[in-house]
Order: sequence, then structure tokens, then C-alpha cells
Amino acid sequence: MLDVVVPVHDEEADLEQCVRRLHAHLGTLPFSSRITIAENASTDATPAIAARLATELPGVVVRIETEPGRGRALNRAWAASDAAVLVYMDVDLSTDLNALLPLVAPLISGHSDLAIGTRLADSSRVVRGAKREFI
Repeated sequence: MLDVVVPVHDEEADLEQCVRRLHAHLGTLPFSSRITIAENASTDATPAIAARLATELPGVVVRIETEPGRGRALNRAWAASDAAVLVYMDVDLSTDLNALLPLVAPLISGHSDLAIGTRLADSSRVVRGAKREFI
């Protein structure tokens, strides 16, 4: 089982599109998976959107944290997970979803115990818009 944890705080504008895209992509992979939305103290409609997605999409669950903090939300979601492989992904899906399978396949097969993916490495191929680069 692969558990993709998506921590969110006030992400009402991006959450639904992210989760639906991620859910569709995970459905193409040759192993079972789950999306855990780690909702951490949002003040907008994020919790309601997360709850609705969890009822509409199989394999989507929501963890509610009452205190904000990405690290806390990730730590608690990972500690509560029963999945063999844990992944963290930003709600903006800034990393190409096609990079997920090569990252987790060695973990799922038992070949590796740890895999780290980063778009910050010199060897990474990242395509970002000019606005994002300016910021």
C-alpha cells in the first residue's frame, strides 16, 4: 500500500483539482494506494471540500489537525498510517506525477528502504512558468 499524504492549510482553491488529478493518476499504478488529506487548521472551506472528496473518491481519507503546521500534519499522518510506503506531495502538484512510480517502485518491491525525490537537484528536469521563477 502506498499512502500519499497531502498536507493542506487554506487550500480551497487548489484542493479539489489536486486530489482528483492525483486520484486518477494513482489509479493507473500497479499497486494499491491511498490519498491522505492532512487538513491542518484551515479557516476557509478546505475541510468541507476534503470531507466531500473523501466521500466521493474511494481511497481518499482526511485527517483533521486542529493546530496549523505542515510538519506536524505530516508527522501525525505518517505515524497513523498503516501503509508500507509513505509519500509527501504538495497540493500544487509541483512535481510531475509521472515521477512517482520510479520513486516508489524500489520501495514497494523491497529493493530499497528509502527514496528521496527533489526538484532542487542539479540533475532534475523542472519546467516552471516565468511567474513562478520570478517569485
